[in-house]
Amino acid sequence: MKKILVIAGPTAIGKTSLSIALAQILDGEIVSADSMQIYKMLDIGTAKPTVDERCGIPHHMLDVCDPSVRYSVADYVYEASAVIRDIISRGKLPIVVGGTGLYIDHLLYDTSFEEGNSDAELRSKLTQKALDLGGSALKSELAEVDPESAERLHDNDIKRIARALEFYYVTGKTITEHNKNNAFKTMRFSSNFFVLYSDDRELLYNRINERVDIMMQNGLLEEAERVCKSDWFSDSTAAQAIGYKEFLPYFNNEASLDSCIGILKQHSRNYAKRQLTWFRAKQEACFIDINSKKTPLEQIISIIRKA
Repeated sequence: MKKILVIAGPTAIGKTSLSIALAQILDGEIVSADSMQIYKMLDIGTAKPTVDERCGIPHHMLDVCDPSVRYSVADYVYEASAVIRDIISRGKLPIVVGGTGLYIDHLLYDTSFEEGNSDAELRSKLTQKALDLGGSALKSELAEVDPESAERLHDNDIKRIARALEFYYVTGKTITEHNKNNAFKTMRFSSNFFVLYSDDRELLYNRINERVDIMMQNGLLEEAERVCKSDWFSDSTAAQAIGYKEFLPYFNNEASLDSCIGILKQHSRNYAKRQLTWFRAKQEACFIDINSKKTPLEQIISIIRKA
């Protein structure tokens, strides 16, 4: 089973430029593992690489579907697996790149789901509770029984928070415990798995803030207005994307633009923290310090060539 290359890490850490450089050196093609870059129209806010930025390197799993579509992890695994096998069949190196840990986990491993451990009525009640009291209230309930899941989930991710609580109330076990003990049985793809990180949290946060400023210069506000005013927005998975909902108070004349930009930066920093928490649990990963004397590109090429 030929090894694929995985480049993961928090937002704004430098995954895109690194993956393109690796693809140029290793004759690779890039497979996105970003749960929001799969959507058409969501370009600037999701930091989707432009055609020029791709430098002629084929990129897959971008613009897969309309943002009105509810695209699941299972959908991603099905399509991305086919793409990876096609890349391998052509003698190229698949390079999986992204910050959506759930996508990467389920892509690399055949997963075991306990489909019988569900209760649609309970899930509906939990979801309604979140709508009545707010996502933070439901997340606080989850934190009491499964703090690890609560740590990695955003307050607005009501669907996954409700599912995690439902799983606990039905089985008596947390999803975190289930995943650690049972979820990953068989490897689907063997990989060289690299995670970019920085112990200098201030450096990462500054990079995030700067990227938001660049996004604004590149037309994020106009894109966000188109997205937020679309008919599908309020009832879509894409509405969870950081970079759009933060501007709703501005469009509704409820907050200043500067305050919304500040909230966007804060949400992006919080997301990076959750990503780091997720990836730190990956014992199979090789962690690449972006502040090392050697560049991430040099470090990864050296490791691969020694393997």
